[in-house]
Amino acid sequence: MAFVVTSSFILGAACSAFAGFVGLWISVRANVRVAAAAVDMKYNTSIQLALRAGACSGLVVVASCTLGLTSLFALLRIVAQPLGLTPAQIPHMMIGFTFGASFVALFAQLGGGIYTKAADVGADIVGKLEQGIPEDDPRNPSTIADLCGDNVGDCAGRGADLFESIAAEILGAMILGGQLATDADVDASGFLYFPLAIHALDCIVSIIGALTVSTKSSMSMDEAREFGEDGAFRAADALLEDPLAALKRGFYVALPLSALGTAVLCYLLLQLPTAPHAWWHFLLCAYVGMFSAVINLAVAQYYTDYAYSPVREIAQASTTGDATNVIAGLSVGMRSTCVPTLTICGGIVVSYALGESALQGGGLFGTAVATMGMLSTAVYVLAMDVFGPIGDNAGGIVEMSGQAPQVRAMTDRLDAVGNVTKAATKGYAVGSAGLAAFLLFSAFSDVVSEYANVPFGTIDVSQPEVFCGALLGGALVFLFTGWTMGAVGVAAGAVVHEVRRQFKERPGIMKGTELPDYAACVRIVTLAALNEMIAPGLLAVTAPVAVGFGFRFYGSYTGDTMLGATVLEAFMISVTITGILMGLTLNNAGGAWDNAKKYIEAGAYGGRNSDAFKAAVTGDTVGDPAKDTAGPALHTLIK
Repeated sequence: MAFVVTSSFILGAACSAFAGFVGLWISVRANVRVAAAAVDMKYNTSIQLALRAGACSGLVVVASCTLGLTSLFALLRIVAQPLGLTPAQIPHMMIGFTFGASFVALFAQLGGGIYTKAADVGADIVGKLEQGIPEDDPRNPSTIADLCGDNVGDCAGRGADLFESIAAEILGAMILGGQLATDADVDASGFLYFPLAIHALDCIVSIIGALTVSTKSSMSMDEAREFGEDGAFRAADALLEDPLAALKRGFYVALPLSALGTAVLCYLLLQLPTAPHAWWHFLLCAYVGMFSAVINLAVAQYYTDYAYSPVREIAQASTTGDATNVIAGLSVGMRSTCVPTLTICGGIVVSYALGESALQGGGLFGTAVATMGMLSTAVYVLAMDVFGPIGDNAGGIVEMSGQAPQVRAMTDRLDAVGNVTKAATKGYAVGSAGLAAFLLFSAFSDVVSEYANVPFGTIDVSQPEVFCGALLGGALVFLFTGWTMGAVGVAAGAVVHEVRRQFKERPGIMKGTELPDYAACVRIVTLAALNEMIAPGLLAVTAPVAVGFGFRFYGSYTGDTMLGATVLEAFMISVTITGILMGLTLNNAGGAWDNAKKYIEAGAYGGRNSDAFKAAVTGDTVGDPAKDTAGPALHTLIK
């Protein structure tokens, strides 16, 4: 058993790392092509290239996860048969896969987030605020590190995050489905294959959705020049369709196809002779998950897109200084947690009730099916997420190569939408993490009951030790967040000192007669990411072990042999609840701050040369580690 779990851990980690590597490989090649299309003023081609490259990255993530689990299940089924194990017991032997995926995701998000935001914050503080040069200006020594970081944090990190969510959801559903089939005395095959089939379907429908995306809007150089010398951004806003509208059309192609395919799979795999109505009840559970995904994506757009009032509130607050900008951003982030929380709660309650109505004891499996429904278009959602860093890097290439302002305005349209899609993907990831974590609590109880040979279910929060465990879980989230934010601050400080040193000692950089030492900043952020992620990473890995074994040891003296498991479950529940709310706040506040800056940069409240823009840059630098380091890292912590 130990050998099997260890081997599955290695396989999960390897599949996750492979998916992240391929995502990076794709993105760094796509951004050059997107920049070339923008230089030719081919707006539709730019959108299609960025999205399809993202879809390839998403396809690799979901396919590697599904293929890895399918192969592992098939192999273990051959091995388990001589041992007298039933197919329903095999998923218990595969739990190492999710731990391996979680291990890689934690460090990918932590390391990638620290890397990208240390470079970004350092570039903004010295470049924009002190020197007054544009974003991605080739004279800024940290520009290359910033552009590299977009790929490391957003492509590899987010891919590992969703890889882990999907792996946890599939295994949780297989464990619950196998247990439900065993209790109902029916064939477990359909319940075990259904989660794998859903994500195979996801690969197909999401690619179809991505291939349908296009826009008819365009902008020529002559049309842009009609808006004046400094009117490139106003021209882009007036002439070019919002890329998000095109991306949403693709999503609303993929989603109905997924709904139709899910209905077929429910009928084929979840139809039971003893409960002929069960399959369509489970289908409704999947539709609850799909509806939850739509709500989470819409809420993220509302709170982070400068077309809506929350971001404009932050932009307006920037006119009165840095402090009011930060206050407004925090307010937006905190307010943004309400609707997603209600959506998660509603999804859990409704899907549980539908599952119970489908089959006695099927409530938890109904929640698992809802999670599958939510993740049934994960490839497309990840494609929209990767769209952002590809557009951002394309803008950097355009700026560094000295292209016309009209070209940069076109890539900035892609970049601004990328902030919204990244925030939407993070909201999607948090929602799926909440539902998946609910499944894992039940799976945890089942595993503890199986190995301890005693019933293990509810926990009593009035028990002092259990309450303390829950309190420790909440504190862990704040400590972890504080350490990750602090890590970015330390690394960014080193970048700031290096950039200032180069500008002071090499005045030819600002005159354009001397190239900066880009490698120095890349070296700083690389070493900082590797060193600074150690403490929060160890905290996330060791804290549950310390709580579990510490209270187990204490329970051995008080006569409560299950105290360690009981307190550990309370600890994990608290981590999940606190982490969801903290993650939503940080993700949405950071995205709103970033787009408030872009809204002012496009010409509002005096444009990029105004005091409002400087205040917005301050808010953006505060939001950078929130939305791209601490917030995403919390997704992996709560799973």
